[in-house]
Amino acid sequence: MSKSILIVGGGIIGLSCAYFLQKKGHEVTVIDKSNMDGGASYVNAGYLTPSHIIPLASPGMMAKGIKWMFNSSSPFYMKPRLNSDFIRWAWAFNKSSTRAHVEKAIPLIKDINLLSKELYTAMHESGEMGAFQLEKKGLLMLYKTRKECLHEKEVARRAADEGLEVAELTRPELDKLQPNLSPDIDGAVHYLCDAHTSPNEIMDRLKMYLRVQGVVIKSNERVIGFSQSAKQITKTITDKASYTTDEVVMAGGSWTSALLKNLGIRMLLQPGKGYRINVKRDIGVLLPAILMEAKVAVTPMTHFTRFAGTMEFSGINSFIRKERVNAIARAAEEYYPTIRITEEERGAAQCGLRPVSPDGLPYIGRTSGFTNLTVATGHAMMGWSLGPATGKLVSELISEQPLSMPLDSFHPDRTF
Repeated sequence: MSKSILIVGGGIIGLSCAYFLQKKGHEVTVIDKSNMDGGASYVNAGYLTPSHIIPLASPGMMAKGIKWMFNSSSPFYMKPRLNSDFIRWAWAFNKSSTRAHVEKAIPLIKDINLLSKELYTAMHESGEMGAFQLEKKGLLMLYKTRKECLHEKEVARRAADEGLEVAELTRPELDKLQPNLSPDIDGAVHYLCDAHTSPNEIMDRLKMYLRVQGVVIKSNERVIGFSQSAKQITKTITDKASYTTDEVVMAGGSWTSALLKNLGIRMLLQPGKGYRINVKRDIGVLLPAILMEAKVAVTPMTHFTRFAGTMEFSGINSFIRKERVNAIARAAEEYYPTIRITEEERGAAQCGLRPVSPDGLPYIGRTSGFTNLTVATGHAMMGWSLGPATGKLVSELISEQPLSMPLDSFHPDRTF
């Protein structure tokens, strides 16, 4: 049965929901408070990462956050602040950062990533959105220190046990794949199961495709409230209009928890800011890589190379911390000695806010408080990778069809 559906949020999660819902014959409208040309869906590293099987909430992460709390250029930065929502989230994050949680999360993260990679591949091969970059060259994890070497090799062994394709590379083997690396890089782990894309390219094509298919997309429109009756959202009110629909999908990224408060729902969610620098010249980067010690991602995209990274918990803001941009640029130059990132390139850096749940797993599913509300957020650093899988699962849920994978562990009402 066809339904009218309002999707709040026009990032990769919201647009992916629209993509699969319209394919099932639903009438879909997407609204977004921004101009839909910036933010996390546009500034990310473009990775499809079945290899990223370890959730952000893992043993030792809170200790790192406390250690780096007063170093605003650190890879994992928590700005000290007395904010009740942040304190509750941090407490739940710490509780979730256990080995038992990691073991439970590994197969879940792997399965949803593999599903999403299959869906990206199908979208690419269909040609319906036109040509876009989707390269399956894998992902290099470059390490300089014995500590990072041992850590990544342990993850690689676990990934291999999960059936993912991975190889450990010696320095000579690495040089054949990626020349001109710093001599103090000892080797790498190569996750051949991974792939990479150019986010802006896909976002632009996806918006164009959806409009042609009849999806209504409205930018610069902000949700300001809801009307409700019993366990139904009867109306969604914006600063420009009001919408009466059968279903509402809340895919507002880092703003989702504030939107849900209007419905009396408290969701633990914090914005994790990431930065990117684009270098629009040939600098010899052939394969995507993560610079392990610096926690910086490097991606050869269509017509440019992107350096992205850091996780900054400082609330909802778009303030660019120059020290964090400089840390990314410095790491690029230290791992690739022939590269120099100019002041102009640093000055053009942008940031985006990634919605982070306390346990590092996304929120996907219906809330118990409403029969016509579905939540899709909290994907942290895997939002880009998990867009299509989330969209497909949401479309199956709303269409009352069998799910491609169980959603119990992603339930938005779960406790920590």
